[in-house]
Amino acid sequence: MAYAIEAQGLRKTFKHHEAVRGVDLTIRQGELFALLGPNGAGKSTTIHMLTTLVRPDGGTASVCGYDVVKQAAAVRERISVTGQYAALDESLTGWQNLLLFAGLHGYSGKEARGLAEELLDSFHLADASHRPVSTYSGGMRRRMDLAVGTLSQPEVMFLDEPTTGLDPQSRLELWQSVRQLVKQGTTVLLTTQYLEEADQLADRIGFITQGRVIAVDTPEQLKEANGGKKLTIRLSEGAKAESAKIRQLLFSKYGLPIQSDYEERVISVRLQEPALAHSIIGTFMEQSIGFEDFALHDPTLDDVYFALTANGEKEVVL
Repeated sequence: MAYAIEAQGLRKTFKHHEAVRGVDLTIRQGELFALLGPNGAGKSTTIHMLTTLVRPDGGTASVCGYDVVKQAAAVRERISVTGQYAALDESLTGWQNLLLFAGLHGYSGKEARGLAEELLDSFHLADASHRPVSTYSGGMRRRMDLAVGTLSQPEVMFLDEPTTGLDPQSRLELWQSVRQLVKQGTTVLLTTQYLEEADQLADRIGFITQGRVIAVDTPEQLKEANGGKKLTIRLSEGAKAESAKIRQLLFSKYGLPIQSDYEERVISVRLQEPALAHSIIGTFMEQSIGFEDFALHDPTLDDVYFALTANGEKEVVL
């Protein structure tokens, strides 16, 4: 199988902090791979090494078959990088930005104009093409940045948290643009803090924590491996103050770890046997524990994330 990105034992230390400590990755040509993890997990540092911006301290990595250290120039010729902030000239219009960057990539004036028109239409920016970029919304700027990034016809595009700070509608519009890139054959490596985003877009997902990739699989398989159903119970206002006692009661009786939200109002538990939900609700009623409602549903990527991070250092690559 042909891989667009391969990494083995990738490591990077900044002073006394080991940011990445043995990342292994294989990303197939033409797939969208999402790398998920909390702040400080090593996502951005991994991207910086794969895009030749930071030199690894150990391990090996290649992009499009070229070593990121020994053949860095060849890697840079074949990739594009888009981050949280659009790298555009805000005093110029969208049309002028595309002509400028097309010229920098060596296109003739005629070619640049043709590409600009095509990209403005493809990224749904034609109506704003003659407005200064300074007047664009965050989502429009991010889509313009993607359009500029495709001028080099990259084989691999790195998207480092591109939807951070965007409103829901802008995020959906950017998702549509990213899907179109993948449909055209571009390999995309996406880092994001939005689990829903990865679930919607990714062919496969990798979870990284404390500088190591601990799980890789499709969203469906990750959720299936997480197992069982999730029972969520919303406590009544009066019972909220007793949430710690309630968690201890359920753990001692059923031996299951109980999670709660930051307000201690909603508690949840993963069940391998869905029928156990009836017994738990029965316990609430027997103990006169007030609750407003409850729901039993399939696990989400949020559940996968919490299950994996609860395992700490244990590697569970699937």
